[in-house]
Amino acid sequence: MGLPNANDKEGTMMTVIAKGTTIEGKFICSENVRLDGTINGDLKVEKRLVMGDTSEVNGNIHARDAAIKGRIKGDVNVKEALHLMDTAIIEGNIVAKTMIVEEGARYNGSCKIGAMIAATPSLATAKV
Repeated sequence: MGLPNANDKEGTMMTVIAKGTTIEGKFICSENVRLDGTINGDLKVEKRLVMGDTSEVNGNIHARDAAIKGRIKGDVNVKEALHLMDTAIIEGNIVAKTMIVEEGARYNGSCKIGAMIAATPSLATAKV
């Protein structure tokens, strides 16, 4: 499965953080995000997060949906579907409604999956 480019399946625009770009501090976006660079801080995406294989987040992530190929050092909270692709590496806890893990993807931490788990306000909608 390939990663989407500038538009998602709903036809809305995507904020792109290119390879070689580093953001220091909290990053919040009400739209979709395509990350190929680095964020050193918490990340909150109201819609879909797509992390390419050169991406890195050193902080906690909150998103509606996520497709991950990069590296995360922090907790991941996804309200709907989380897709860990073959090069994904997560060092932190995971909470999601559903999750797909491709061969080669790795995570080290607790993993809680299910509609009731993702709907728990303290886990899925905690403020970033």
